Amino acid sequence: MEKLLFGAAYYEEYMPCERLDEDIALMKKAGINTVRIAESTWSTCEPQEGMFDFSHVEKVLDKMEEAGIGVIVGTPTYAIPAWMVKSYPEVLATTIKGQGIYGPRQIMDITNPVYLYYGERIIRELMKHVADRKCVIGYQLDNETKYYGTAGKNVQERFVKYLRRKFHDDLNAMNAEFGLDYWSNRIDAWEDFPDVRGTINGSLGAEFEKFQRTLVEEFLGWQAGIVNEYRKAHQFITHNLDFAWKGYSWGVQPDIDQYKTAKHLTIAGADIYHPTQDELTGIEIAFGGDLIRSLKQDNYLILETQAQGFPGWTPYKGQLRLQAYSHIASGANSVMYWHWHSIHNAVESYWKGLLSHDFQENETYLEACRIGKEFSEIGSHLVNLKKQNDVAVLVSNEALTALKWFGIDAMASDNGQVSYNDVVRWMYDALYKMNVECDFVWPESENLSKYKMIVVPALYAADDKLLNRLSQYVQDGGVLVTTFKSGFANENVKISHEIQPHILTKCLGVKYHQFTFPKNVLLSGELIGSEPQSIKAGDMDAAGKGDIHIHSGKEAKVFMELLIPTGADSLAVYDHYNWKGYSAVTRNCYGKGKAYYIGCMTDEEVLTEIFHRALTDAGISYEKESRFPVIIRKGKNDFGKMVWYYLNYSEKEQKIFYAFQEGTNLLTGNKVKKGDSIVLSAWDLVIIEENKLC
Repeated sequence: MEKLLFGAAYYEEYMPCERLDEDIALMKKAGINTVRIAESTWSTCEPQEGMFDFSHVEKVLDKMEEAGIGVIVGTPTYAIPAWMVKSYPEVLATTIKGQGIYGPRQIMDITNPVYLYYGERIIRELMKHVADRKCVIGYQLDNETKYYGTAGKNVQERFVKYLRRKFHDDLNAMNAEFGLDYWSNRIDAWEDFPDVRGTINGSLGAEFEKFQRTLVEEFLGWQAGIVNEYRKAHQFITHNLDFAWKGYSWGVQPDIDQYKTAKHLTIAGADIYHPTQDELTGIEIAFGGDLIRSLKQDNYLILETQAQGFPGWTPYKGQLRLQAYSHIASGANSVMYWHWHSIHNAVESYWKGLLSHDFQENETYLEACRIGKEFSEIGSHLVNLKKQNDVAVLVSNEALTALKWFGIDAMASDNGQVSYNDVVRWMYDALYKMNVECDFVWPESENLSKYKMIVVPALYAADDKLLNRLSQYVQDGGVLVTTFKSGFANENVKISHEIQPHILTKCLGVKYHQFTFPKNVLLSGELIGSEPQSIKAGDMDAAGKGDIHIHSGKEAKVFMELLIPTGADSLAVYDHYNWKGYSAVTRNCYGKGKAYYIGCMTDEEVLTEIFHRALTDAGISYEKESRFPVIIRKGKNDFGKMVWYYLNYSEKEQKIFYAFQEGTNLLTGNKVKKGDSIVLSAWDLVIIEENKLC
């Protein structure tokens, strides 16, 4: 991109009064150069079947074109009009709860042929009106698309066909792989296939969810094909991918395979929401940004993030600006708010935009003016920031789904389980606070060897090919850090009958036969700062032998595997009268590389120490003296120079020492030398561009 995009979603259709010219004047004052329109207003564009009215769209395009503001046009398919449901009620998705009732958005069956017919027609009619407009810079496909639980008759019929292809029409193979003999769930004729919504079989249930994710990829690929017939070469195609929700953007999205879907986009996009005020950490911005950037190994767009958001998220002074630059520091080429104004009716009335309900200038809007001014002045030094990270986190939709069926700890967490995303965020958050930047990789990723260290959280379900690739990665010189519940079941969630952790046993130099939930179990050993004692391979022939009496106060949390080293050194053991002698954390030399295995959840301090050792083994340098709340991000800009971001996620003033090549503070123009001290005010930042080319 030639510049950073700065903007907001704008819905002239929702306005209680005529104020388009006034809004544009305020946008220009704020430095806004882009708006998103149209993706949620199908019923306005087609008020009755076959009756089209794009006057709102054309009116906004005319004014934005005149003002020199770019427009991203969304396909309006994620919220269906009432007339469609009245005439064709079958377009509503049938889920595990039955058929939906009209009202909410995203309640349709994205495979229904009637819905697809009308969806294609509205997209084509819209494209005819917008594709030739000079102000249109790109298109957003649908909105935060997922499969919405669709599981009606047509979906299940397609699922049976999918299984017949997967198992080459061999029912015996499917029954054996899924373990369907259990509770007489065996299927001996394809015609007898039951309603999958009632299954108690985790393998079959997880496979159905995997199939449902393919429907999303197919749906967005279908939309991309239509848009591609009309779009000009300079116009991009994107989609606003979102995340598992925990009151805010939290973890890997379970209802879409983002890695596969991203191939249909020319540039990936994301919606990232997060707490602010005293809870602002920047972790969700970094996590979401790193994940979306990694999909195409390229820059991405932030299509939605909060301005004021919920009343509890009204940002403190400086926070909106800090958030904006945090997105750019992760490789985003845009910051766009949901939304420009606050809506006066309906369910999102209190999800507030840059302007409040009174449309007057406020502290948040005025801070946006500052951001817009700075983006216009120094944006050429920040756009297209390229990152080269040495650490990757491997994430897997299959492991996520499997651990939804078979929770890590049935006695803990929000839904009665500690989720896959809890483990992912436990590991990612620790690296973030250490100022270790990460990429993400997926089971299908082919570039594992480019990373010096790979972190693998709870890879519960994985095929042998992936496990062998990870073993080979270590043998070739990489450093692997993986956790409990990895390599436990295959891609069909069939638990291995071999010694655990299955194929990884040799690489990790450890085995285990049992696991349990820790109750009053402490950790001991050199890893946690006690005397440098450890259990080494051969010290323990059977459980219970050996005795270590080093108390740290550090506890095993949530889940614990009773590890027996078979070649690995033990860095920590369970300090408990019954579990003594079993290892909790191990490190193994395998080929040219090193493999760490974490058999239980720990506190952040212990995990940080594990990462410190693994990073040292991998030869990865990082700012050991700088930790959260000062966050450091970096990348190379279009001028071939390294840019360093120092972000203060704290209400307290922070003092840092610049540790890199002589450069220029882009926000002040001041020169900065290596070793210079820099003071960061509360919720403030510094951006330094090195003077020399990389």
